[in-house]
Amino acid sequence: FLPDTAKEKPQEGVVVAVGAGKVYDNGQRVAPEVKVGDTVMFAKYAGSELEIDGATHLIISERDILAVL
Repeated sequence: FLPDTAKEKPQEGVVVAVGAGKVYDNGQRVAPEVKVGDTVMFAKYAGSELEIDGATHLIISERDILAVL
């Protein structure tokens, strides 16, 4: 049990770019589940911030995405 004050609120954002997907040991590539334009929810401290042309972006792994809205 966690008190409400200890629970993280998920964050929300719009996907602006995706990679080519995951490559398994056998060489098979699996496309990402998300696409540009999707709105996603992710944990508050997921990923790394990156500033590009004055805009702050967050680079996160697909496994850190909690939901696609």
